[in-house]
Amino acid sequence: MEKIVKPVSGFVALVASLVALGVSIYLFVTTAKIAEQEGKPEIWMIVFGIVLIIASILLLKGLMIVNPNHSRVLNFFGKYVGSVKSNGLFFVNPFYATHKISLRAENLESSKLKVNDKMGNPIEIAAVIVWQVGDTYKAAYEVADFRDYVNKQSEAALRHLANSFPYDNLEDEHASITLREGGEKVNEMLEKELTERLSPAGIVIREARISHLAYAQEIAGAMLQRQQATAIVAARTKIVEGAVGMVEMALEMLSKKQIVELDEEKKAAMVSNLMVVLCGERGAQPVLNTGTLYQ
Repeated sequence: MEKIVKPVSGFVALVASLVALGVSIYLFVTTAKIAEQEGKPEIWMIVFGIVLIIASILLLKGLMIVNPNHSRVLNFFGKYVGSVKSNGLFFVNPFYATHKISLRAENLESSKLKVNDKMGNPIEIAAVIVWQVGDTYKAAYEVADFRDYVNKQSEAALRHLANSFPYDNLEDEHASITLREGGEKVNEMLEKELTERLSPAGIVIREARISHLAYAQEIAGAMLQRQQATAIVAARTKIVEGAVGMVEMALEMLSKKQIVELDEEKKAAMVSNLMVVLCGERGAQPVLNTGTLYQ
């Protein structure tokens, strides 16, 4: 479990270290002068100078700088002491081992993965994931390398998502969620799975979105033709529905206003002509009848 600690300010230790270093230098210089004049150095001054140098080195080693949005994990001979998340200059036990971990949000853009969707069709999929370290203890000690863990588990989550849903509803008409039309729902499910997979490493997912989604190259042409055919059938269906309604309205208005009386044969001919005109892709070429209605 992560434990937040706030060490003492390091400015006092820095000043004390510089003073101890200065005093030790002064003692060595003074001892050298005394030895030159009297021929016998002062042993206590040499010992005291060495002690001050050691103390200065320990004080300097205990100094620690924590930049904004960074942290330090403290370890004392294999025992977790705590995590420092405050920024500034601090002094800690010189024998602490420190491990630097960034707390900044980072982007992970996965490579284009070639996987099979729920229906077995090969597709290409990629995602952009925004993540950051939330628990420094888990990031430092629960996994070997939390960055490599994020990369591998993100790829696994993306593959599992692609295998769980069809690309579209061309083959699975009853699918409530598809990768192509799922939109925010698919992104939410990706975020949820990433959170579950990466929480053991203390990683927090800020955002996850599908950045690339397409059929694999070997079936892209066939699927495009299939989509075009489906679109054409859907458009034709709408055209026919509209044409039938217009023909029905025309016959009803002609009969209601008694503009012309048509028998069943002429009604059938009129319906045929109107359907050809309304459903044709190009404008109709009119043919003028200069004779009677039956010639």
